Amino acid sequence: MKLSISNMKVVILAGGLGTRLYELTKVIPKPMVAIIGKPIIHRIIDHYVSHGFRDFYIALGYKGEIIRNYFKKIKINKKISIKCVDTGQKTMTGGRLKRLKPYLKDTFMVSYGDSLSSVNLKKVLANHKRKKKLVSLTAVRPPARFGAIKIVRDKVKYFREKNSLDEGWINGGYFVMEPKFLNLIKNDKTFLEKEPFIKVTKKGQLVAYKHYGFWQCMDSLRDKEILEQKIKNKEHIE
Repeated sequence: MKLSISNMKVVILAGGLGTRLYELTKVIPKPMVAIIGKPIIHRIIDHYVSHGFRDFYIALGYKGEIIRNYFKKIKINKKISIKCVDTGQKTMTGGRLKRLKPYLKDTFMVSYGDSLSSVNLKKVLANHKRKKKLVSLTAVRPPARFGAIKIVRDKVKYFREKNSLDEGWINGGYFVMEPKFLNLIKNDKTFLEKEPFIKVTKKGQLVAYKHYGFWQCMDSLRDKEILEQKIKNKEHIE
């Protein structure tokens, strides 16, 4: 069967503790935190579905049953498949992916379960196919957090509100991967972002797709508020 977007597997990493958002995650897993009435993980899936993806694997861990029960109860389009897989309570990001290896026989997509973006996933995939590398990541500009000032002898000589262009590029958490990459993940204790990515970088097998549009993570209550405001302002629509 020829691999197409509709039958390409999408992995969502949804097993972390979400300790920086403990006000909410002491009760529910971070991917289930609602953004304007809908869990962020559901919004991530909606984004993929809008680009034609249909086959999802959710890597569960901390309070995973809450995520599993949510997707059991809601009505999902019959053309969309969502499989929830327990990948361990203390497993790291790389280890979770490694545990899903039996399902990942062809090129696949991966996302974290705590950020939203307007990134064009078809373009991310097309770029990956063009570059022919093991892994592609989506690079984004981090949201601006602080203003910039210059002080000379206690006097402010320069003041400017900082914007995202003042920042460098960061990992936006939307990946395309080849099955061979999974061989670089050692075990449950492996962080995806450490040894495996260092190895593919040294081999020249990690490439980036630069996304200039909307992207927002949810690491704190303040981030959640910002994200909700951006959704209301429809900044998430490319």
